[in-house]
Amino acid sequence: MALPSVAEMDIRSNLHPYTNHIVHQQTGPKTYVHGEGIYIWDEHGNKFIEGLAGLWCTSLGFSEPRLVAAAKAQLETLPYNHSFAGRTAPVVSELAERLISIAPDSMSKAYFVSSGSEAVDSAIKVAWYYNNALDRPHKKKIISRHRGYHGVTVACTSLTAIPVIQEAFDAPLERFKQTGTPHFYRFGEDSETEEQFATRRAEELEQLILEEDPDTIAAMIAEPLMGAGGVIPPPKTYFEKIQKVLRKYDILLIADEVINGFGRTGNPWGCDTYGIEAPDMVTCAKQLSSAYIPIGAKMISEEIFTVIAEASNRHGVFGTGYTYGGHPVAAAVALETLKIYEERDTMGHVRQVMEPFQKRLKQLDSHPLVGEARGAGLIGAVELVADKQSKESYDPSLKVALQVYQKCLEHGLILRALPSGDTVGICPPLIITEAQVHDLFDALGESLNDVYRDLQNMS
Repeated sequence: MALPSVAEMDIRSNLHPYTNHIVHQQTGPKTYVHGEGIYIWDEHGNKFIEGLAGLWCTSLGFSEPRLVAAAKAQLETLPYNHSFAGRTAPVVSELAERLISIAPDSMSKAYFVSSGSEAVDSAIKVAWYYNNALDRPHKKKIISRHRGYHGVTVACTSLTAIPVIQEAFDAPLERFKQTGTPHFYRFGEDSETEEQFATRRAEELEQLILEEDPDTIAAMIAEPLMGAGGVIPPPKTYFEKIQKVLRKYDILLIADEVINGFGRTGNPWGCDTYGIEAPDMVTCAKQLSSAYIPIGAKMISEEIFTVIAEASNRHGVFGTGYTYGGHPVAAAVALETLKIYEERDTMGHVRQVMEPFQKRLKQLDSHPLVGEARGAGLIGAVELVADKQSKESYDPSLKVALQVYQKCLEHGLILRALPSGDTVGICPPLIITEAQVHDLFDALGESLNDVYRDLQNMS
């Protein structure tokens, strides 16, 4: 009897995330089998630029031997250990020390998990634990922003305010509130400057806090640059004004650096790029291990740690943790990743290559299909519109961003149609060269031309 094909097994047994499963049953999976540098190959031998670094994460590309060696060495030494009851492995303690040493200055302790979603979920729990410890049992609500992406656990889905992610899952739950998106292109008024728009968003946040009662608001979570919600940089002065409001009402700020962190925006952290001062907690994942193995971290300030420590003494234990949190193999790969960033001056490389990347990105503003081309560092997006003057979007049934994604595949490029609006995300591995940047945008430009021509022929 012949063995079933990968497609047959997949259709029969695999439930994919972010997938239309009626379509998938008809078309089957897109199967990739090999990677090298910024490229991956499918089962038919076709070569693609992986222009979204997998899911914003494979910073060192798909063939870094040092990360493989680090995992193998740790597997041969101590393949598993946990962090409960004060246990550790040397590599985990070393990773914590190195991570805190390069983190935003306000960070004091690192708590390891297996994903960005777990990091955010853990930050929510710490905000609740912290306020309970301070005898503020009603200060529990968490504010996020419309189109913000913070993961898809039950709690994180309540923060990820994108309709396709929330509506079918009965989210958001109680305690979770949303404020406006800091997207000047889409929501700024004709008479406003960026600074005036930032002021309006800060005033709207304050109004929400007052309506809900400041004594019930524990924290706000924000990506420095919004990722999956559309690659949206904040307007000028935005975080300065937002933080002023949060401090006024003693509300914690959780900086979600899961996509931004480790050089993606042109600085070590998105906090550096966008002027976020002394966040109370920082979440990171993805580029922490170049995605070679699952790991994330939540980092907290010394002030929060002091409160947690005293409360753990009263309760007898800080009663939370994960089986795979602080996994020694994941820690070994993450530690080696951070060493590579430092030894190869990955940050310096990003700053060199981001100039042609952003230049080519902004040139797409003139394309008839593009309403706005935006980004920072080595991350960007193009928002597709039917009318550049009015900013009118295409009918959602046309799935224009998905059309661009599919045309990109034909031109040897993998990007992503984002789950919020007709926007295509771009986020190559940090190791991309200038020549490869031009290859990427050449392919994207041809794909946009193809889709625009097809839409014109339909009208």
